[in-house]
Amino acid sequence: MELRENEQVLKIFRHHPTPFIFQIVKTILAFFPFFFLVVLLREAFSTKWFLLTHLMLFLLFTLVVVYLALIYWLDQLVVTNQRVIHIDWKYLTVRDEAEALLDDIMDVQTEEKGILSKLRFFDYGTLRMDTSSSYVTLEFFDAPDPEGIRKFVFHVKNQ
Repeated sequence: MELRENEQVLKIFRHHPTPFIFQIVKTILAFFPFFFLVVLLREAFSTKWFLLTHLMLFLLFTLVVVYLALIYWLDQLVVTNQRVIHIDWKYLTVRDEAEALLDDIMDVQTEEKGILSKLRFFDYGTLRMDTSSSYVTLEFFDAPDPEGIRKFVFHVKNQ
């Protein structure tokens, strides 16, 4: 992402941490049976192989968590004084970058789930921005306080 002339970054939004915590819990639950299986089969392994197997499983688990953390941290929605830029990392090697000029934004829709979204811990949802060309649509999933982002974008747009 390169800024244009006289363009300033006003705010950067990253994903809400709650869905990331849920991903980590799912990863722990996915790895638990493998650790449990190694413990059950400890009699079949020598001490060296038992420790080595645990170490390999822990290393693989750590790599998966680091990968998820990097994808979580690198995804962002950047609001500048001229445009809104969504940087979406699909994988560590694949990145999608979409932008919309503030003047072209026609509609900003937000979607939050249920009554629990009133609590800060669950206040996340989807932010969707449609432009006048209807070709460019920015979707930012797991956005923290999507209604607040919508208000911020309209505030910057109307300045």
